[in-house]
Amino acid sequence: MSFLSLLRKRNKDNRPTCAAIIAAAGSSSRMGTDKLFMILDDKPVIAHTLLAFEESKLVDKIILVARSDKIVSMYDVCNEFDISKVTDIVSGGADRTESVLNGIMAAGEVDYVMIHDGARPLVSQEVIEDVFKAAVEHGAAAPGVKVKDTIKIVKNGIVISTPDRDSLIAVQTPQAFNTGLIKGALTKAKENKKSYSDDCAAVEAIGMSVHITKGDYRNLKITTEEDFLTADALLYGRMQ
Repeated sequence: MSFLSLLRKRNKDNRPTCAAIIAAAGSSSRMGTDKLFMILDDKPVIAHTLLAFEESKLVDKIILVARSDKIVSMYDVCNEFDISKVTDIVSGGADRTESVLNGIMAAGEVDYVMIHDGARPLVSQEVIEDVFKAAVEHGAAAPGVKVKDTIKIVKNGIVISTPDRDSLIAVQTPQAFNTGLIKGALTKAKENKKSYSDDCAAVEAIGMSVHITKGDYRNLKITTEEDFLTADALLYGRMQ
């Protein structure tokens, strides 16, 4: 069945319902400051991220998962930038797996969820649309880009092996899933005390496949000061 046929099966908008879960409960320890509130072209990083999903016609609601001490500040951002799709801001858990699960539980009855890093402010509508389409068709999907550098597997400072670069993909977000599938996978991970930095890994752990869509090198995650400077330059370039 085609993607369009699947969409026509659904509600009055002729598409499945979808919630975006924005994972923004990290400590920003490598930056030394809260990167989500750093100003990027007159807006906090988190505002850019939220606005991308606010503008998406595929997203019905946004659930923002934040540190408990930042919830009020997150509400302030939503109010200042007229981000109306945020229906809940919930506290993060002990790790990413628990945090994302908290967000999914707050999303209620939706067909699909897209899970996105709060510190990826330059995600494009094309990346969002492509990964959503793939999730509807395959159940689980994530955008990815080819690795540019040669990767070495190292143990105790010694190279163990060199994987074939052509088989390596750097996976990005948003990662999109059938809601029941990802909820079950993350619940099982929590029960088994497994913590994943990547939500696809929880789905892979229960034996399910993840479809890879075309990512975007501009869709970088801000982790270091250099990442922030790169994002600033990329955003400036977009506006020219």
